[in-house]
Amino acid sequence: MRLSRITAYMFSLLLAVAFALTGAGVAQADQSSDQRAAATGYVALGDSYSSGVGAGNYDSGSGDCKRSTRAYPALWAAAHSPSSFNFVACSGARTGDVLSKQLGPLNSGTGLVSLSIGGNDAGFSDVMTTCVLQSESNCLARVDEARKYVDSTLPGNLDKVYDAIRAKAPSARVVVLGYPRFYKLNGSCTTGLSERERSAINSAADHLNSATAKRAADHGFTFGDVTGAFTGHEICSGSAWLHSVNWLNIGESYHPTAAGQSGGYLPVFTSAA
Repeated sequence: MRLSRITAYMFSLLLAVAFALTGAGVAQADQSSDQRAAATGYVALGDSYSSGVGAGNYDSGSGDCKRSTRAYPALWAAAHSPSSFNFVACSGARTGDVLSKQLGPLNSGTGLVSLSIGGNDAGFSDVMTTCVLQSESNCLARVDEARKYVDSTLPGNLDKVYDAIRAKAPSARVVVLGYPRFYKLNGSCTTGLSERERSAINSAADHLNSATAKRAADHGFTFGDVTGAFTGHEICSGSAWLHSVNWLNIGESYHPTAAGQSGGYLPVFTSAA
């Protein structure tokens, strides 16, 4: 049965009102979300990938921790104005350092926590030093040793960190960030490591990320996988967001540039937060 003109008009009017109310509800929800973000205390924990080593513009007060205003935690805080921001990530940090030196700012009012941790425990720096300075066979053996550590010891260390974070900040949303693959295989590099070494290092990064993601999920935390964000911006890509060996500032080698922080880490963290 066809609707009369009056009935059809009333039906259209009701639909318009319903859509308007739905839109208002969405706007109100978005506004409430923004207000919650502004009211959230944010604590940034972790290692050099969170402190911003490689991005430059370091806070002189952070000393050897090398916390950068171009690191993703500082960029997110500047864009979202959390009620408080404690940036305690530190270059060279291991899981034990997070436990002993970085958890002080966490409390029951903390609403958001970020961290990247585990790479130094697994011997990231020694792996890269071995691969750059020694033979291919030594490189592959050192990578295999790191993978075994990730399987045997790292999960327990991550559990200790995650348990401590949850105990001190029971209501916080916790975002654990992973590590990028370092190399574009068959890319533009004509010297340096062999393709076999580059492939092994990339595979080890994936292995570390998988282990970290599982531990994070088991604690109810969100894992931020940055490998996709860095695809096309690895070393040997021609548009790298990662430093290769930097002999003038060796500590920045294999760390994200400012573009890697803003274009790689920041969007992933923003989506997860």
